[in-house]
Amino acid sequence: MKKTIPIFYASDANYLPYLEVSLNSLKQNANKKHLYKIYILNAGIDNNLQEPILSYKEDWFDIIFVNVIDKINEVKNNLQLRDYYTGATYYRIFIADLFPQYDKAIYLDSDTVVLQDISKLYKYNLKNNFIGAITDKVVSSNDIFIDYCEQALGINANNYFNAGILLMNLKKFREDNFYDLFKSLLLTYKFKVAQDQDYLNVICKDQVKYIPYKWNTMPIGGKSKKLPCLIHYNLTLKPWHYGDIPYAEIFWKYAKSTHNYDFIRKEFGSYVSEKQLVDQKAEEHLINLAIQEINDKNNYYNKYVINQTESETVLNTAKVKH
Repeated sequence: MKKTIPIFYASDANYLPYLEVSLNSLKQNANKKHLYKIYILNAGIDNNLQEPILSYKEDWFDIIFVNVIDKINEVKNNLQLRDYYTGATYYRIFIADLFPQYDKAIYLDSDTVVLQDISKLYKYNLKNNFIGAITDKVVSSNDIFIDYCEQALGINANNYFNAGILLMNLKKFREDNFYDLFKSLLLTYKFKVAQDQDYLNVICKDQVKYIPYKWNTMPIGGKSKKLPCLIHYNLTLKPWHYGDIPYAEIFWKYAKSTHNYDFIRKEFGSYVSEKQLVDQKAEEHLINLAIQEINDKNNYYNKYVINQTESETVLNTAKVKH
Protein backbone atom coordinates (compact mmCIF):
# COMPACT_ATOMS: atom_id res chain seq x y z
CA MET A 1 0.00 0.00 0.00
CA LYS A 2 1.35 3.41 -0.98
CA LYS A 3 2.14 5.97 1.68
CA THR A 4 -0.06 9.04 1.43
CA ILE A 5 1.69 12.44 1.40
CA PRO A 6 -0.88 15.24 1.96
CA ILE A 7 0.21 18.58 0.48
CA PHE A 8 -1.68 21.86 0.66
CA TYR A 9 -1.52 25.04 -1.39
CA ALA A 10 -3.64 28.18 -0.95
CA SER A 11 -4.53 30.30 -3.94
CA ASP A 12 -6.92 32.65 -5.63
CA ALA A 13 -7.55 32.71 -9.38
CA ASN A 14 -4.84 35.29 -10.03
CA TYR A 15 -2.08 33.11 -8.59
CA LEU A 16 -2.97 29.86 -10.36
CA PRO A 17 -0.38 30.28 -13.17
CA TYR A 18 2.45 30.38 -10.64
CA LEU A 19 0.93 27.61 -8.56
CA GLU A 20 0.97 25.50 -11.71
CA VAL A 21 4.74 26.02 -12.03
CA SER A 22 5.22 24.86 -8.44
CA LEU A 23 2.93 21.89 -8.99
CA ASN A 24 4.76 20.94 -12.18
CA SER A 25 8.10 20.94 -10.36
CA LEU A 26 6.61 19.00 -7.46
CA LYS A 27 5.33 16.29 -9.76
CA GLN A 28 8.47 16.01 -11.89
CA ASN A 29 10.58 15.35 -8.79
CA ALA A 30 8.12 13.14 -6.92
CA ASN A 31 8.60 9.42 -6.33
CA LYS A 32 5.74 7.41 -7.81
CA LYS A 33 5.94 4.84 -5.05
CA HIS A 34 3.96 7.29 -2.88
CA LEU A 35 0.43 8.65 -3.20
CA TYR A 36 0.48 12.44 -3.29
CA LYS A 37 -2.78 14.12 -2.31
CA ILE A 38 -2.67 17.76 -3.40
CA TYR A 39 -5.29 20.12 -2.01
CA ILE A 40 -5.77 23.62 -3.43
CA LEU A 41 -7.48 25.72 -0.75
CA ASN A 42 -9.49 28.55 -2.29
CA ALA A 43 -12.53 30.77 -1.85
CA GLY A 44 -14.23 29.83 -5.10
CA ILE A 45 -12.27 29.38 -8.35
CA ASP A 46 -14.18 28.83 -11.60
CA ASN A 47 -14.10 25.29 -12.94
CA ASN A 48 -12.58 26.37 -16.25
CA LEU A 49 -9.61 27.89 -14.40
CA GLN A 50 -9.17 24.67 -12.44
CA GLU A 51 -8.84 22.51 -15.54
CA PRO A 52 -5.12 23.22 -16.32
CA ILE A 53 -4.21 22.34 -12.73
CA LEU A 54 -6.37 19.21 -12.69
CA SER A 55 -4.70 17.97 -15.89
CA TYR A 56 -1.70 16.99 -13.74
CA LYS A 57 -3.74 14.31 -11.97
CA GLU A 58 -2.68 10.68 -12.13
CA ASP A 59 -3.47 7.64 -10.04
CA TRP A 60 -0.49 8.44 -7.78
CA PHE A 61 -0.85 12.24 -7.94
CA ASP A 62 -4.32 13.39 -6.94
CA ILE A 63 -5.42 17.03 -7.02
CA ILE A 64 -8.51 18.44 -5.30
CA PHE A 65 -9.80 22.00 -5.12
CA VAL A 66 -11.31 22.74 -1.71
CA ASN A 67 -13.51 25.79 -1.17
CA VAL A 68 -12.86 27.19 2.32
CA ILE A 69 -15.12 30.24 2.04
CA ASP A 70 -17.29 29.14 4.97
CA LYS A 71 -14.25 28.84 7.22
CA ILE A 72 -12.77 32.17 6.17
CA ASN A 73 -16.14 33.85 6.76
CA GLU A 74 -15.86 32.94 10.45
CA VAL A 75 -12.93 35.30 10.89
CA LYS A 76 -12.75 37.48 7.76
CA ASN A 77 -13.83 40.69 9.50
CA ASN A 78 -10.89 40.39 11.89
CA LEU A 79 -8.17 39.52 9.39
CA GLN A 80 -5.25 41.90 9.00
CA LEU A 81 -4.18 42.40 5.37
CA ARG A 82 -1.68 44.71 3.69
CA ASP A 83 -0.38 45.61 0.24
CA TYR A 84 -0.88 42.78 -2.27
CA TYR A 85 -1.86 40.08 0.26
CA THR A 86 -5.29 38.43 0.24
CA GLY A 87 -7.20 36.27 2.70
CA ALA A 88 -5.60 33.21 1.06
CA THR A 89 -2.52 33.73 3.22
CA TYR A 90 -4.58 32.61 6.24
CA TYR A 91 -5.95 29.39 4.76
CA ARG A 92 -3.19 27.23 6.23
CA ILE A 93 -4.60 27.97 9.70
CA PHE A 94 -7.70 25.91 8.84
CA ILE A 95 -6.03 22.73 7.58
CA ALA A 96 -6.06 20.73 10.84
CA ASP A 97 -9.78 21.29 11.46
CA LEU A 98 -10.87 20.75 7.88
CA PHE A 99 -8.87 17.54 7.35
CA PRO A 100 -9.19 15.38 10.48
CA GLN A 101 -8.12 12.31 8.48
CA TYR A 102 -4.51 13.54 8.51
CA ASP A 103 -2.14 13.73 11.48
CA LYS A 104 0.60 15.41 9.45
CA ALA A 105 0.77 17.46 6.25
CA ILE A 106 2.92 19.78 4.15
CA TYR A 107 1.93 23.33 3.31
CA LEU A 108 3.59 25.11 0.35
CA ASP A 109 3.28 28.67 -0.90
CA SER A 110 2.53 28.94 -4.60
CA ASP A 111 5.68 30.97 -5.36
CA THR A 112 7.92 27.92 -4.92
CA VAL A 113 9.80 25.44 -7.08
CA VAL A 114 10.41 21.96 -5.67
CA LEU A 115 13.67 20.30 -6.74
CA GLN A 116 13.64 17.14 -4.61
CA ASP A 117 11.02 14.53 -3.81
CA ILE A 118 8.76 16.30 -1.31
CA SER A 119 8.32 13.05 0.64
CA LYS A 120 11.83 13.68 2.03
CA LEU A 121 10.48 16.77 3.76
CA TYR A 122 7.49 14.80 5.02
CA LYS A 123 9.80 12.29 6.75
CA TYR A 124 11.11 14.77 9.34
CA ASN A 125 10.07 13.73 12.85
CA LEU A 126 8.10 16.53 14.49
CA LYS A 127 7.81 14.78 17.86
CA ASN A 128 5.55 17.02 19.98
CA ASN A 129 6.20 20.23 18.06
CA PHE A 130 3.44 22.12 16.28
CA ILE A 131 5.38 22.45 13.07
CA GLY A 132 8.59 21.86 11.19
CA ALA A 133 9.78 25.09 9.59
CA ILE A 134 12.78 26.96 8.23
CA THR A 135 14.13 30.16 9.75
CA ASP A 136 13.45 33.29 7.73
CA LYS A 137 16.62 34.72 6.17
CA VAL A 138 14.79 37.90 5.16
CA VAL A 139 14.21 38.61 8.85
CA SER A 140 17.54 37.49 10.31
CA SER A 141 19.52 39.51 7.74
CA ASN A 142 17.77 42.84 8.40
CA ASP A 143 18.44 44.89 11.55
CA ILE A 144 14.95 46.39 11.63
CA PHE A 145 13.26 43.01 11.33
CA ILE A 146 15.59 41.61 13.99
CA ASP A 147 14.48 44.38 16.34
CA TYR A 148 10.87 43.78 15.34
CA CYS A 149 11.03 40.09 16.28
CA GLU A 150 12.68 40.71 19.61
CA GLN A 151 11.03 44.00 20.65
CA ALA A 152 7.54 43.60 19.16
CA LEU A 153 6.99 39.83 19.23
CA GLY A 154 9.33 38.61 21.95
CA ILE A 155 10.95 36.07 19.62
CA ASN A 156 14.64 35.60 18.90
CA ALA A 157 15.09 36.63 15.27
CA ASN A 158 17.19 33.52 14.61
CA ASN A 159 14.18 31.40 15.65
CA TYR A 160 11.60 33.30 13.61
CA PHE A 161 10.42 31.02 10.81
CA ASN A 162 8.98 31.61 7.38
CA ALA A 163 5.46 30.21 7.01
CA GLY A 164 5.67 29.60 3.26
CA ILE A 165 6.90 26.03 3.74
CA LEU A 166 5.53 24.15 6.73
CA LEU A 167 5.47 20.57 7.92
CA MET A 168 2.40 20.61 10.14
CA ASN A 169 1.62 18.40 13.13
CA LEU A 170 -2.13 18.41 12.54
CA LYS A 171 -2.79 16.00 15.38
CA LYS A 172 -1.20 18.41 17.88
CA PHE A 173 -3.03 21.33 16.25
CA ARG A 174 -6.29 19.63 17.11
CA GLU A 175 -5.24 18.36 20.55
CA ASP A 176 -4.12 21.85 21.61
CA ASN A 177 -7.07 23.63 19.97
CA PHE A 178 -4.77 25.64 17.72
CA TYR A 179 -7.62 27.17 15.74
CA ASP A 180 -9.24 28.44 18.95
CA LEU A 181 -5.90 29.90 20.04
CA PHE A 182 -5.64 31.67 16.71
CA LYS A 183 -9.16 33.09 16.92
CA SER A 184 -8.59 34.30 20.47
CA LEU A 185 -5.34 36.01 19.54
CA LEU A 186 -6.90 37.44 16.36
CA LEU A 187 -9.57 39.16 18.46
CA THR A 188 -6.98 40.44 20.92
CA TYR A 189 -4.13 41.70 18.76
CA LYS A 190 -3.64 42.57 15.07
CA PHE A 191 -0.19 41.76 13.71
CA LYS A 192 0.36 44.24 10.88
CA VAL A 193 3.79 43.24 9.56
CA ALA A 194 3.77 39.56 8.59
CA GLN A 195 0.14 38.89 9.48
CA ASP A 196 -0.59 35.14 9.67
CA GLN A 197 3.14 34.39 9.80
CA ASP A 198 3.42 36.42 13.01
CA TYR A 199 0.42 34.62 14.51
CA LEU A 200 2.02 31.28 13.72
CA ASN A 201 5.37 32.31 15.18
CA VAL A 202 3.82 33.60 18.40
CA ILE A 203 1.54 30.60 18.95
CA CYS A 204 4.18 28.02 17.97
CA LYS A 205 7.02 29.63 19.92
CA ASP A 206 9.33 27.00 21.48
CA GLN A 207 7.37 24.23 19.74
CA VAL A 208 9.11 24.26 16.36
CA LYS A 209 11.26 21.61 14.70
CA TYR A 210 13.82 23.58 12.68
CA ILE A 211 14.44 22.12 9.24
CA PRO A 212 17.53 22.88 7.09
CA TYR A 213 17.49 26.00 4.92
CA LYS A 214 17.77 23.89 1.77
CA TRP A 215 14.01 23.30 2.09
CA ASN A 216 13.17 27.01 1.93
CA THR A 217 15.97 28.72 0.03
CA MET A 218 15.19 32.32 -0.89
CA PRO A 219 16.80 34.41 -3.65
CA ILE A 220 17.60 37.17 -1.15
CA GLY A 221 20.70 35.26 -0.03
CA GLY A 222 22.04 34.71 -3.55
CA LYS A 223 22.77 31.28 -4.92
CA SER A 224 24.04 28.43 -2.76
CA LYS A 225 26.97 26.29 -3.87
CA LYS A 226 24.72 23.24 -3.78
CA LEU A 227 21.36 23.16 -5.50
CA PRO A 228 18.65 23.49 -2.81
CA CYS A 229 15.71 21.15 -2.34
CA LEU A 230 13.15 23.93 -2.66
CA ILE A 231 13.30 27.55 -3.83
CA HIS A 232 10.88 30.12 -2.43
CA TYR A 233 10.57 33.33 -4.44
CA ASN A 234 9.46 35.28 -1.39
CA LEU A 235 8.11 38.84 -1.13
CA THR A 236 8.75 40.86 -4.33
CA LEU A 237 11.55 38.61 -5.63
CA LYS A 238 9.48 37.11 -8.42
CA PRO A 239 11.28 35.83 -11.54
CA TRP A 240 8.13 36.51 -13.58
CA HIS A 241 8.60 40.22 -12.72
CA TYR A 242 12.38 40.72 -12.68
CA GLY A 243 15.17 39.31 -14.83
CA ASP A 244 17.97 39.41 -12.25
CA ILE A 245 16.48 37.14 -9.56
CA PRO A 246 18.80 34.34 -8.36
CA TYR A 247 17.46 30.92 -9.43
CA ALA A 248 15.21 32.57 -12.06
CA GLU A 249 16.39 30.08 -14.67
CA ILE A 250 15.04 27.21 -12.57
CA PHE A 251 11.60 28.83 -12.38
CA TRP A 252 11.52 29.27 -16.15
CA LYS A 253 12.65 25.68 -16.70
CA TYR A 254 9.47 24.43 -15.05
CA ALA A 255 7.27 27.26 -16.29
CA LYS A 256 8.06 26.44 -19.92
CA SER A 257 6.06 23.20 -19.89
CA THR A 258 2.95 24.65 -18.20
CA HIS A 259 -0.34 25.67 -19.78
CA ASN A 260 0.17 29.24 -18.60
CA TYR A 261 3.69 29.77 -19.96
CA ASP A 262 2.65 32.37 -22.55
CA PHE A 263 0.69 34.27 -19.91
CA ILE A 264 3.66 34.27 -17.53
CA ARG A 265 6.04 35.44 -20.25
CA LYS A 266 3.62 38.24 -21.07
CA GLU A 267 3.46 39.18 -17.40
CA PHE A 268 7.26 39.35 -17.31
CA GLY A 269 7.41 41.57 -20.38
CA SER A 270 4.73 43.93 -19.11
CA TYR A 271 6.17 44.48 -15.65
CA VAL A 272 7.08 48.09 -16.28
CA SER A 273 8.67 50.69 -14.00
CA GLU A 274 5.31 51.79 -12.56
CA LYS A 275 4.65 48.29 -11.25
CA GLN A 276 8.20 48.01 -9.95
CA LEU A 277 7.62 51.26 -8.06
CA VAL A 278 4.62 49.66 -6.37
CA ASP A 279 6.90 46.83 -5.20
CA GLN A 280 9.41 49.35 -3.88
CA LYS A 281 6.71 51.19 -1.96
CA ALA A 282 5.42 47.89 -0.54
CA GLU A 283 8.90 47.06 0.75
CA GLU A 284 9.23 50.51 2.29
CA HIS A 285 5.78 50.19 3.83
CA LEU A 286 6.77 46.88 5.40
CA ILE A 287 9.86 48.43 6.97
CA ASN A 288 7.84 51.38 8.27
CA LEU A 289 5.23 49.08 9.78
CA ALA A 290 7.97 47.17 11.60
CA ILE A 291 9.42 50.42 12.97
CA GLN A 292 5.97 51.55 14.14
CA GLU A 293 5.43 48.27 15.95
CA ILE A 294 8.87 48.40 17.57
CA ASN A 295 8.09 51.86 18.95
CA ASP A 296 4.52 51.10 20.01
CA LYS A 297 4.32 50.90 23.82
CA ASN A 298 1.26 48.69 23.40
CA ASN A 299 2.80 46.22 20.98
CA TYR A 300 2.35 42.50 21.58
CA TYR A 301 5.64 42.08 23.42
CA ASN A 302 5.08 45.00 25.77
CA LYS A 303 1.45 44.18 26.46
CA TYR A 304 1.37 40.40 26.63
CA VAL A 305 4.91 39.09 27.09
CA ILE A 306 6.52 41.53 29.53
CA ASN A 307 3.35 42.48 31.38
CA GLN A 308 2.27 39.20 32.97
CA THR A 309 2.01 40.37 36.57
CA GLU A 310 -1.78 40.45 36.75
CA SER A 311 -2.72 37.75 34.29
CA GLU A 312 -1.36 35.15 31.93
CA THR A 313 -0.63 35.99 28.31
CA VAL A 314 -3.55 35.96 25.94
CA LEU A 315 -2.40 32.60 24.59
CA ASN A 316 -2.35 30.90 27.98
CA THR A 317 -5.72 32.44 28.76
CA ALA A 318 -7.09 31.02 25.55
CA LYS A 319 -5.75 27.57 26.42
CA VAL A 320 -7.56 27.68 29.76
CA LYS A 321 -10.84 28.71 28.06
CA HIS A 322 -10.70 25.96 25.50
